[in-house]
Amino acid sequence: MALPWIPVLIWLRPRIKLLNLKRKKGDLPGLYTFVAGFAMCAPIIIAQSYLETASGKLTKLDHISQLENHEPTKYYSLTNFYIDKANIGVQPVFEVSGKHNSDFNMNLFVVLPILNSAADTSSSNCIAWYGIKYHKQISNHLDEKEKQERFQKFANESQADFDHRNVNEFVYFDKIGNTGDHKGYIAALKNDKKYSGSLTTVFIPVNEPFEARNGNKLPWIFGAFAIGAIIWLVMILIPKFDEEALNNFNTGSVKKDTTVKDALSFFLPKKEFYFTPLIIDLNILVFIMIVVSGLGFMSFKADDLLLWGANFKPVTTNGQWWRLLTSIFLHGGLIHLLANMYALVFIGIFLEPQLGKMKYLLVYLFTGIAASLTSLWWHDATVSVGASGAIFGLYGVFLGLLLTKSLPKTMTNKAFLTSILLFVGYNLLMGLSAGIDNAAHVGGLLSGLIIGLILSQQVKQQKQEQVLFEPVEANDRQQLEG
Repeated sequence: MALPWIPVLIWLRPRIKLLNLKRKKGDLPGLYTFVAGFAMCAPIIIAQSYLETASGKLTKLDHISQLENHEPTKYYSLTNFYIDKANIGVQPVFEVSGKHNSDFNMNLFVVLPILNSAADTSSSNCIAWYGIKYHKQISNHLDEKEKQERFQKFANESQADFDHRNVNEFVYFDKIGNTGDHKGYIAALKNDKKYSGSLTTVFIPVNEPFEARNGNKLPWIFGAFAIGAIIWLVMILIPKFDEEALNNFNTGSVKKDTTVKDALSFFLPKKEFYFTPLIIDLNILVFIMIVVSGLGFMSFKADDLLLWGANFKPVTTNGQWWRLLTSIFLHGGLIHLLANMYALVFIGIFLEPQLGKMKYLLVYLFTGIAASLTSLWWHDATVSVGASGAIFGLYGVFLGLLLTKSLPKTMTNKAFLTSILLFVGYNLLMGLSAGIDNAAHVGGLLSGLIIGLILSQQVKQQKQEQVLFEPVEANDRQQLEG
């Protein structure tokens, strides 16, 4: 998804600016750039999905015991086998997803031992497993009692389906790779009380011809590209050229487009905006590391976040207190990261110059740790991550300075104050209704408010000194110029 934007921003965007796109409503050049990027992304994403299914080789096995004698591949067919349906492993997995964690996902992972024959049930060794996944999504706004009732109903429906399922009906197996589901199956495998083994190969049964595994992905690669190209062609045929911009472009006298450069420079520390970019960079770097390790992109599982340093009371209070700090640099997924970084930029631009670099950093870390401690105090067994507690701490500092009238007049206009209050109120309200860790938000906000009240006199004094010395500095400059 990221690669197509490189040629779009570097090569295509300057040419989009040659079109006469009036901006009465919305940012039309931005819309054109987005459509061009999406038109390139769509066929690439479909091609990625096609490669996942098309590149696998089908290995034919007479018995499952032959698995260890062949080079690993993605697909397998099996002639003689016995699936022990009486001794299985089951693992329930619960996840939240959607905007503001509005969805609650219930999963049941089931594994069945694959043996050479029924006679092998006398042994406890198993080298491959037959995987089944049951899934249902409900609203995360439901109370715990209703969630338990819904899960019980889901479990009963899954049990009924399993009882009536003929596990011998399949054409071939698809070996599951390093995915989130694989971890669910491995956890289920460990719950099988009879069988064990050194291999943890899990097969997903497919009951359709092997030749049909790619579906219509290949023609859709070209179809998606053609659709995007046609839409783009129609879009650029509608507006006319800006003759002046076109002449400047052809003669090479056009001003150099520094938009991308300016956007990237935002992530570099500056004199009065030093630690905010560094904090953003660190959060993005940690997110990229988790993505590269193969744990997801849009969202991460709680168990994986726990390994990376998430805050969890049974573990944190058992001596791993460093999690109070590391958890504020972890995020549950892409949307979580983007929302928090946007909120951090918004407050950091105004607050860091007022507090100074070191005070700003210390306030961020202190309120983040205070938010983590509040989460521990409130929740007995909740995996908590995110910079939102520390960010709420910064907003709390701002409110403390605001109440004591320690801020410049330019930062106390009604529009700005309304934006701050709406952000705080909206996020606290969503935390109450969608299962977000509101305890961390409140802990960060209150600790920040107290710090803001404590620092108010220092900030107010600095503001007075700036007012006193600015005219003197201006007179000194006039004398030096004279």
